[in-house]
Amino acid sequence: MAAGRTILAIDQGTTSTRAMIFDGAGAPRGRAQKELPQIFPGPGWVEHDPEEIWRATIDVCRGAVADAKLSFADVEAIGITNQRETTILWDRTTGQPVHNAIVWQDRRTADICDRLRRAGHGNLVQGKTGLLLDPYFSATKLAWLLDNVPGARGRAVRGELAFGTIDCFLLWRLTGGKNHATDATNAARTMLFDIHRQIWDGDLLRLFDIPAAILPNVRDCAADFGATASALFGRSIPIAGIAGDQQAATIGQTCLKPGMMKSTYGTGCFALLNTGSAAVPSTNRLLTTIAYRLAGKTTYALEGSIFMAGAAMQWLRDGLKLIRQAGDSEALAGQSTGAGPDGKGVYLVPAFTGLGAPYWDAHARGAILGLTRDSGIADIVRAALEAVCYQTRDLMGAMTADGAAAPVALRVDGGMVANNWAMQFLADILDLSVERPAVTETTALGAAYLAGLHTGLYPSLDGLAKLWRAERGFQPAMGKTERAARYRGWLTAVQRVRTEGATV
Repeated sequence: MAAGRTILAIDQGTTSTRAMIFDGAGAPRGRAQKELPQIFPGPGWVEHDPEEIWRATIDVCRGAVADAKLSFADVEAIGITNQRETTILWDRTTGQPVHNAIVWQDRRTADICDRLRRAGHGNLVQGKTGLLLDPYFSATKLAWLLDNVPGARGRAVRGELAFGTIDCFLLWRLTGGKNHATDATNAARTMLFDIHRQIWDGDLLRLFDIPAAILPNVRDCAADFGATASALFGRSIPIAGIAGDQQAATIGQTCLKPGMMKSTYGTGCFALLNTGSAAVPSTNRLLTTIAYRLAGKTTYALEGSIFMAGAAMQWLRDGLKLIRQAGDSEALAGQSTGAGPDGKGVYLVPAFTGLGAPYWDAHARGAILGLTRDSGIADIVRAALEAVCYQTRDLMGAMTADGAAAPVALRVDGGMVANNWAMQFLADILDLSVERPAVTETTALGAAYLAGLHTGLYPSLDGLAKLWRAERGFQPAMGKTERAARYRGWLTAVQRVRTEGATV
């Protein structure tokens, strides 16, 4: 690999916008990050300001290059990764959004999904997209914008508006409005894209009443996405890779063979199991999705999505003010016995915006259960960390029930994996080796890898696999009886917050 060549990765996430510089060995050289304010217009509603995202993106790109003590002349290409499903509708002429972005966590279209499900459309949607009818995905968010922003539907039909997920919006802005495109992984999360035929699907567009004129072109994950307007960074830089954040993390973790599995613990938790060329249908309410598409060849995955992981810790910090920073949770967790080896005690079910896989209950709400007079802050903090681990076991159990072989190890990444206590409990409750990589910013790394694959900085997928290194492994030490008792307590707690409107 050539020395001195670098890739700029843009990682636009739910709670922050980050940029990183990676060299030809996949090592980080510079970084910059800005927190992204959250907008909550109503219960279960979550929005972002697209202009704030755009400003932060430019700022962190410049900051990362400066941190690496480089110039944009040293950047060979740009890769983009993004929070998936978050939906933006903008004016094709001015580039101005017609409304705030509706975030993937947003639940405002739960009733629409319930109505479509009762009408019997669930099988059509799952068969074509691998997804379940849920407000998590872009289709009903986009329909809501078209129906609730004055004049939007008419303008969309006339081709005056453009739709995209965050990657698509950033690409449009970066190229000065020249490129309206996305990649196959982001398209696969809209609930409008047939993952088998790799096209926007007419039946789905009619079902959700979406005009085809607003949709972007769909390309491979490593491809020519155009180049930046020269005024932004002093020169025009090729944009050569795009993938949704969880798919980018799969690339960054080099889970490139069937049976390999990674789990990312960021705002939410997302576990992906590589299933190779087979799009494995799920009968246990997991998602069949595109892991990546390279050189026209599609690799699929089974995915389980947990809506609240790091976001639960953020709630403890900002909402309840039980901790000053997320890192405080590790010491506090060690001071508590949690639910106890008999499965009795404090459980926190973080269903603040409903429950994701494998429950898919958009109407469930969070709860802290098992409190007694002697319960304290440490017990609640530990319960929040344990909840992330229990939910991961929910996902792994569903994958096994779908016929997938249990992985030999789980590769983990995201902000929460710095918490050694949580990673040990994860290994204990899964009864599985947990591997933390040397480079934990795998989402940004995956975007860099994709761009570098297209430019030739990284010659092959096999070459990427040789770059992966473990920083630490965690081995299960909990006894079988205790593991079973703790998990039974979790399942009981989840049942307490389920609603009659839950997906079955």
